[in-house]
Amino acid sequence: MNITGIDHGFGYTKTAHCSFPSGVVESEYQPYTNKGVLKFENKYYICGSGRQGLTKNKAEDDNYLILTLAAIAKEIEYRGWERKQSIIIAAGLPLTSFGREKETFERYLLSLPTVKFEFEGKKYRIHIADVKLFPQGYTAIAYQNKLLNCEPSQILVDIGSWTVDCMMINNAIPDAESCRSLELGIIRCVEKTQEEVRRSLGLSITAPQVEQVLLDRECSIDKHVKNIILEQGEAYTNLLFKTLSESGFDTRAVPTLIMGGGALVVKQFLPRYKTITVIDDIHANAKGYEIVAKQVLDDER
Repeated sequence: MNITGIDHGFGYTKTAHCSFPSGVVESEYQPYTNKGVLKFENKYYICGSGRQGLTKNKAEDDNYLILTLAAIAKEIEYRGWERKQSIIIAAGLPLTSFGREKETFERYLLSLPTVKFEFEGKKYRIHIADVKLFPQGYTAIAYQNKLLNCEPSQILVDIGSWTVDCMMINNAIPDAESCRSLELGIIRCVEKTQEEVRRSLGLSITAPQVEQVLLDRECSIDKHVKNIILEQGEAYTNLLFKTLSESGFDTRAVPTLIMGGGALVVKQFLPRYKTITVIDDIHANAKGYEIVAKQVLDDER
């Protein structure tokens, strides 16, 4: 029985080895391509098209079930597993809502215990045997002793697409009362940048163009546009650290770990503090879920 870690992000769905946008478009008819297409119960779903909106409850519709099946299929192909087998899902929730949402999200992921579907033209028969849920962010470093035990106090900042989840960790234990979920994800920076480019230059650039420049990657874009993107990236980063400080997280005084997809975006704009460490592996949560789930299962045997 194989463990599959899945990070159900608003912007991207990540496994230990794969990542794709958390968008789902339903179609009654077969699309012209198999790329990202999942067929389930005689309906077609294009996974990775668009993005999810911010929702207070990921179990309110079937979108994250469809994304879960696509994630399992991608990980099966990457690892060369059999397409007919039992899977244990290891996933997570923000610590701010973990206790409140854990039971509901667990039932949600177990609502299709045995499922047949097709993904990108390949047939799968998956039995979801169990679901193990853990606090996201913290689980990504919980198995890394060199990160978790190197300081008496640390701030963990997980920058996602829609939200920034932050917590204080004291003596390797998260302080639940300190946890905050700020609606200040990287999408806010991207949309503000697009608006500023339209206002200043009359151009309508795309979100992927903005992200490419913010990630410090090559992009054939006008230098004036690029300058605005970089200015907005720096302004967003400054706003983020100002908001963290106002929320009780003094990143100048306490060593800080920054992770999540947004960490790669703000990396080039970070204040030159020696106390800031960037975990630039966007798969860190999913990998952490798998490792901790295996430890839990070993202890249960």
